Amino acid sequence: MTQNERRPIWETRVEAYRASGASGQRASEWCAAHQVTPRQLSYWMKKLKKVDEISIRFQWVSLHVDHAMKEEGRASLLVQVGSVAIEVGPGYNPSLLADVVRTLKTLC
Repeated sequence: MTQNERRPIWETRVEAYRASGASGQRASEWCAAHQVTPRQLSYWMKKLKKVDEISIRFQWVSLHVDHAMKEEGRASLLVQVGSVAIEVGPGYNPSLLADVVRTLKTLC
């Protein structure tokens, strides 16, 4: 079995272990009852935590593409987050955009 095939099994196991924490059951007891070693549990908890941390930092957002802009010959992109909007057109200055984004990050 590959690691990708084991992942969903261990996701379920780790969730079950965390849910059992409220009952006061020790890790070694839980592992014995579920026929896994404490080392396996620890490994997968760390591995899945890293995946969760990455998922928190990078999140997908929906994107609406206005096809009318393309038909009109305008090739700009309007990025809007909350009340802030940035329009980026052809020939934009990547350094300036990076500065604006960094500034927005510190303010928002």
